[in-house]
Amino acid sequence: MSEVTGDGAVAAEAIDPRRFRTVLGQFCTGVTIITTIDDGVPVGFACQSFAALSLEPPLVLFCPTKTSRSWAAIERSGIFCVNVLAEEQQSTCARFGSRDPDKFAGIDWTESPLGSPILTGSLAHIDCSLESVHDGGDHWVAFGRVSSLSEIREERPLLFYRGQYTGIEPDKTVPAPWRDDLEAFLTTSSEDTWL
Repeated sequence: MSEVTGDGAVAAEAIDPRRFRTVLGQFCTGVTIITTIDDGVPVGFACQSFAALSLEPPLVLFCPTKTSRSWAAIERSGIFCVNVLAEEQQSTCARFGSRDPDKFAGIDWTESPLGSPILTGSLAHIDCSLESVHDGGDHWVAFGRVSSLSEIREERPLLFYRGQYTGIEPDKTVPAPWRDDLEAFLTTSSEDTWL
């Protein structure tokens, strides 16, 4: 039984894993495939826990499970490529999220400047070297130093929300008028910038 606090929140020591996933599923995320080459073999896995970390130096992070064989390959290689999936890549995501031993079968890809697979059709890619790894409970928190970035494509992203794939409504692909203000906010550095 969960212990409920005065404001209706569930106390941390009583958090049920299913409830945890359900509540965090309210946060819509993009979907990526993290790839590398291990002993000449392409390796990759689907990853929602990806984020920008720092502009200076340019760093990103992702969080693989500690039992992931793909993560072990990435750690050995010391390089990885983040492939940001486009809306039409649901089947690619499903394949890389599976236990299929040959996730690259039938998948077209090219090699990034550092040598990791860039999946054909990806919305964007970020080529990285592994900077550091930190403990994160049942996951690792891997920091990557960005080496190169792709050009930007105009397609819509693949999103994951409440345990299923979703996308942006077609009429929502035009930037909102406040986007310029947001862009300025996100790229301006000052003493009180929280990013």
